[in-house]
Amino acid sequence: MAIAPPDNGTPPDPAQPRTGFDRFFEISARGSTMSREVRGGLATFFTMAYIVVLNPLILGGAVDGDGKKLSIPALAAATALVAGLMTMLMGVVGRFPMALAAGLGVNALVAYEIAPEMTWADAMGLVVIEGVIIAVLVLTNLRTAVFRSVPTQLKTAIGVGIGLFLTIIGLVDAGFVRRVPDVANTTVPVGLGINGKIVSWPMLVFVLGLLLTLVLVVRRVRGAILIGILASTVLAIIVEAVANVGPSFVDGKPNPKGWSLNVPELPKQIVDVPDLSLLGNFNVLDSWSRAGWLVPLMFVFTLLITDFFDTMGTMVAIGQEGDMLDEQGTPPRAKEILLVDSIAAAAGGAASVSSNTSYIESAAGVGEGARTGVANLVTGTLFLLAMFLAPLSLVVPFEAASTALVVVGFLMMTAVRTIDWTDYEIAIPAFLAITFMPFTYSISNGIGAGIISYVVLKLAKGKARDIHPLLYGVAALFVLYFLRGPIESAVL
Repeated sequence: MAIAPPDNGTPPDPAQPRTGFDRFFEISARGSTMSREVRGGLATFFTMAYIVVLNPLILGGAVDGDGKKLSIPALAAATALVAGLMTMLMGVVGRFPMALAAGLGVNALVAYEIAPEMTWADAMGLVVIEGVIIAVLVLTNLRTAVFRSVPTQLKTAIGVGIGLFLTIIGLVDAGFVRRVPDVANTTVPVGLGINGKIVSWPMLVFVLGLLLTLVLVVRRVRGAILIGILASTVLAIIVEAVANVGPSFVDGKPNPKGWSLNVPELPKQIVDVPDLSLLGNFNVLDSWSRAGWLVPLMFVFTLLITDFFDTMGTMVAIGQEGDMLDEQGTPPRAKEILLVDSIAAAAGGAASVSSNTSYIESAAGVGEGARTGVANLVTGTLFLLAMFLAPLSLVVPFEAASTALVVVGFLMMTAVRTIDWTDYEIAIPAFLAITFMPFTYSISNGIGAGIISYVVLKLAKGKARDIHPLLYGVAALFVLYFLRGPIESAVL
């Protein structure tokens, strides 16, 4: 079922594409239009533009084994460059509306676990190695085979889990849901706003923006999600101009009532020259001699598992939302999609911005009607412009962009009805996959929990033949993934 609100106009006849551009990207064949693709590309960019700011803060705030830091302006420029090029490559080769950028979680792993053991160049070299390994797995069809071995209903559950994951990301980024301070002497880990209350202007902007977006979605207004983001941003700019709320941290001190990450105010400077000095600053050999073979090996394995399965889950979720999956739950051009993703991982390392991977925020674009790689051309172009127009990319605050994540989370959640909850052999793995993603803040953890439990329950019921042979190997790898802490402690 296509989830995006339909255009009021009649889409072109898919049997008769009008131009070579239309035929190449299959715009009419997938029931889309150029206006939908443009809106979708804009929505995707606005929901993930924060990475141009956040990735430099994560990587630039850490030091390597030699005590050196990476330049934040150079990280911002390289982050935008690689995101733009890889997103456009996905659009042309994969022809799938899934944008790519430096992966959150992976960049923290690189910054705080890998880099302190070696130099930044060595750490980024391991990211390049990981990307090359995944590319080989794609070219040998192993990655695609693993993807197809996962049961269809479990793939559906992965998409639903990612929807809930998106929702909690949106709620947390907007400050609507926050960690309860330890001083509260409570076992409740999170709560509403500040001390259970909506007491800040940014939170109010988020609530009003979310309500507006939901009304537009219910009324089937074209561009509902994008309109919600833009309207929330305008409101945020007005609020900041009047109330002078400020950022969430002022002079290193927390300001709970401030804006998350971006302060919504018109920039004084619009154009800036990008610093691309970090491109090519990687080394694939020295880490093995400096840290020993086991440390780099464990790091590469962790990066490999995370990238390998995160993208598979994201690909399913986006295809599921856009009604682009076949009967086996596989999107079109799956091999090409996975190949571009692996190239992006290596490209991120080569540019010193950490592994680039697919972004589930792309679902916001699909929610706006994007169905082809044309949306990626729009998103990618905006990322490239962000290198020069970085100040403008900082105008949209989390509180405005996060409305899209919550709405898309709901849309993705609707697929839960297709899971057979009376069959415990699939329902329990589906439940674990759905719940582990938001509660552990990791797509890979959810996929691992679902696959391991599926294999165990099938074996317990004496149905070993129902398990695809590849799933045994995948389950074993996930067991190693979950046990990597004790394993590292025992052998390092």
